[in-house]
Amino acid sequence: MAKTSEKKETKKKTSKKDKALVIVESPAKTKTIRKILGDDYIIEASYGHIRDFPPKVLGFDVSNDFQPVYEVIPEKKQVVKNLNTLAKECSKVYLASDPDREGEAIAWHVREVLDVPDSKIFRIEFNEITPKAIINAVENYRSIDAQKVKAQQTRQILDRLVGYKISPVLWEKMRNNRLSAGRVQSVALRMICEREELIDAFVPQEYWTITADFEKDKKTYSAELVKYKNKKVEIHSKEESDEIVNFLQQKDRKFIVDKITTKNTTKRPQPPFITSTLQREASNKLSYGVSKTMQIAQKLYEGVDIGQDGPTGLITYMRTDSVRISDDARDAAKEYILKNYGEKYYPEKPNIYVKGNSKQVQDAHEAIRPTYIDKTPESLKKYLTSEQYRLYKLIWERFTASQCQNALIENTSVEILADDYTFRVGASKLLFDGFMKVYTSSEDTEEYSDLPAFKSGEEQKLKKLNPKQHFTQPPPRFSEATLVKALEEYGIGRPSTYAPIISKIQTKGYVEKFEKALKPTVLGKTLSAQLTEHFKDIVDYDFTAAMENKLDDIAEDKLVWYKVLRDFYEPFVQTVNAAKENMKKIVIDSGKTCPNCGKPFVVRTSRWGTQFLGCSGYPECKTMMPLNADTTEPQEKPVEEKCEKCGGDMVAKTGPYGPYYECIACKNRKSISKSIGVKCPKCGGDIVVKKSKRGRVFYGCNKYPSCDFVSWDEPVNEKCPECNSILVKKVTKKAEKYVCSNKDCSYVKEIKND
Repeated sequence: MAKTSEKKETKKKTSKKDKALVIVESPAKTKTIRKILGDDYIIEASYGHIRDFPPKVLGFDVSNDFQPVYEVIPEKKQVVKNLNTLAKECSKVYLASDPDREGEAIAWHVREVLDVPDSKIFRIEFNEITPKAIINAVENYRSIDAQKVKAQQTRQILDRLVGYKISPVLWEKMRNNRLSAGRVQSVALRMICEREELIDAFVPQEYWTITADFEKDKKTYSAELVKYKNKKVEIHSKEESDEIVNFLQQKDRKFIVDKITTKNTTKRPQPPFITSTLQREASNKLSYGVSKTMQIAQKLYEGVDIGQDGPTGLITYMRTDSVRISDDARDAAKEYILKNYGEKYYPEKPNIYVKGNSKQVQDAHEAIRPTYIDKTPESLKKYLTSEQYRLYKLIWERFTASQCQNALIENTSVEILADDYTFRVGASKLLFDGFMKVYTSSEDTEEYSDLPAFKSGEEQKLKKLNPKQHFTQPPPRFSEATLVKALEEYGIGRPSTYAPIISKIQTKGYVEKFEKALKPTVLGKTLSAQLTEHFKDIVDYDFTAAMENKLDDIAEDKLVWYKVLRDFYEPFVQTVNAAKENMKKIVIDSGKTCPNCGKPFVVRTSRWGTQFLGCSGYPECKTMMPLNADTTEPQEKPVEEKCEKCGGDMVAKTGPYGPYYECIACKNRKSISKSIGVKCPKCGGDIVVKKSKRGRVFYGCNKYPSCDFVSWDEPVNEKCPECNSILVKKVTKKAEKYVCSNKDCSYVKEIKND
C-alpha cells in the first residue's frame, strides 16, 4: 500500500497543473533549457513572431494616434492553439523570448493571444543559457516592459509607412513591382552607391617612392626616403625620381646615421566582441558573411550537444552593442588566465571597457563571450561542426585575450642623412606578448623584427637604390564587414538589423557581390538616385540616425511613441505626394542594342530578382540576354547537336540566365553547362557551373536530377587527407584556401596568393 501511495504522490507532483510553461522563440533552445529546469517545466516555442499587421494594408489607424491592429499569422494559428492549451493546464507561464526590443514585443504578442489571466503570466530574460542565468531569471521574473514594446512597435510602423507609401510610387515610375524602399536598407544602398560614384570619378595620381638597401653587420636592411630639407618628400614623376637617384648614387655621397629613437609602448587588448565587431572579424578572419556569422552564433547561443553534458549554451546572446561583462565572467577569466598562463599574463587591475559616462544604447546587456571559459575550443572540437568550432574559437580567444595583460613593444626609429635627404627605417620588437599569446586581431598587421645595432654618426654602406612608381588608389568598395562598421559609425541600425539589411539589398538585386565586395547594380544605382532626389530625408544619414535615437528615447520613456510618428508622418506624406507629381517614369537604359531588331536594350528584373537585358520593343521583340552579355554577337548560331526529343536541328541562343540550345522544330531547350574539370564525388560525372534562379553561381553534377551533388564553393581536384571528402576553394584578399566540403571536418589547406 505504501508503494502505491508513493506512486500516486509522484504522479501528482509531475501533473501539468503543478508545472510551469516556459515559452521561448526558437525550438532549438528547448532541449538546453529543459535540461536545466527539469520535469517541473514544459518548454515550448512560439517560433518567432506569432502576430503581425494584416497583409496588403497599413495595419494601423493614422487618424487615431497610429493605433495598430494585429492578427495571428495564418501559419501560426496551430502554434497559438497549442500554447493556449498548455497555458490553461499549467500553473504559471514564463515568457522567455530574446532579451532585446524585438523579444519584448514577441513576449507581449504571446501574452495578448493567451486566454489565461495576466496574473499567471511572467516575463523572464537571460543573456546566456546556463543553469545560473536561467534559474536566476525564473526567480527574478518581471512584467513586460511596455516602453520597449512601444519602441519596437514604432520601428515597425515607421518601416511599414515607408514601404507602403514609397514602394507603389517606385512601381509606377520605374515599372518594376519588385522594388521596395526600406527605411534603413535605402540608406545602406545610398552608402554603397556613393562609394561607387567616388570610385568611378577617381583619377589616379602618379607618385614615386625611393628605398635604399644598406648592409650592416652582414645584414641587409631597407630604409625609405621620407624628407628633403626636413620637409616631407613628394616625388611626382620618373624625371624627379631619376634626378634624386642620380644625385644619391654619386661616389662621394655618404649616408650617416643621424637620429636613433627608441621608445617602449604598451598595447592594450581589444574589448570582447559586440555584434558588429564579431561580424567584421568573422568576415576578415573566416571569410563568413554577416548572415552566416549570425546563424552560426545563434546555434552556439541556443545550445550544442556536447556529450555527457548534453545540450549546452556555449556563448552569450549575440545581438548586443555593449562591451560589459559580468563580475562572474571576469572572475572566471582571471582564474583561468592565472592557472593556464601565469601571473604575469593577468593585469594588476581587471580590464574594464565600458566608459563610466557612456550611454549604452539598446540591447546593452553583455558582450559576446563564452559561457564557460574552461570549455576551450579544443575541448569542444569533436562536438562542433567546422564552422561552429572556428567561430567559437574566435569568440573564446577574443574574450580571454580581453582580460589579459597588455603587450609590451619596443619601437625603434633610425634616420640616415645623405646631404639634404633623410631616409628612415623603423622596427618593432615584442618584449612581452601579453594578450597576444592568446589572440591577435585581423587589424593588427604590425610585423615584429630586429634592427642591427646603430651608433649616431656612423656611415652606412649603400648597396642599392630602389625607385618605384605608384598610383593613388580609389577608395575600396564596401565589404559586408566594412558596411556594418560604417552603419555603426553613423548610428544607423542596431545589432539585430545589420544582417537583415545587408541580406535584403542583395536578394532584391540592388547590390551584388564582386570579388568579395558589394557593388551596386544598374537597378540599385537608379533606385538610389531616385530616392536621393525625391525622398531626401528618408535616405539622409543624420535623419535616419536621429530616428534611431528617438526609438531609444521611446524605450527609455523619454518620448511619446505616437507623437514621434505624428511628427514624421505629416511632412513624409507631403514628400510622397510631391514625388508622385514630379518623378518621371524611368526606363533603365543599358547602353546596348538588341541584336535582332536594333532597338535599345533596357534592364529588367525577373520575378526572382535577377536582372537581365530585355528588348525595349517588347512584346513585338522578345529578345532577352544576361546583363553582361556581348550583344554584338549573333543571337542564334547553328550547332551540330540534334534535339533529344524530336531529332531536329538546334541553335545556340542566349537568355536572361545564360546560353542554351533550342530546337528549331519543337522549341525544346537544353542548358549549356561549363565543366570545371572536376569529377563528381557522388557518381563520377562532370561538375559544371550553374546559376540559380536568383543569378547566384553554384556548382553541380551534370547528371542532375539522377545525381543531386551541389556546392556553392568551387570544388577542386583534391581530396581531404583526413576524411577523403572533396575539397572546395575559398578565396580571400590575403590567401586562397582549400577547405573540406564535409561540414563535420575542419581540414584547411592554405595556398598563398601571389
